[in-house]
Amino acid sequence: MAVMTAADAATNFFKLMDFARQSHEPVIISGERNNVVLVSEEDWNSIQETLYLCSIPGMKESILAARNEPLTESVEELDW
Repeated sequence: MAVMTAADAATNFFKLMDFARQSHEPVIISGERNNVVLVSEEDWNSIQETLYLCSIPGMKESILAARNEPLTESVEELDW
């Protein structure tokens, strides 16, 4: 995970935005008073979706069970 000072982040803000979007890596921006984390919008939306799905009772277990199920057992022929 990249870490940079607030001053460096301000100087290179547009490059920093590109880095976060392209690398999908969060960037810690450290300041004298506090720290923040910069993530791309796509990654933020993914984090929010994951948190939402994990908040539904039984959803996490269902996803884990489906991940272990062979694809041949879950594929159905569609009758178009």
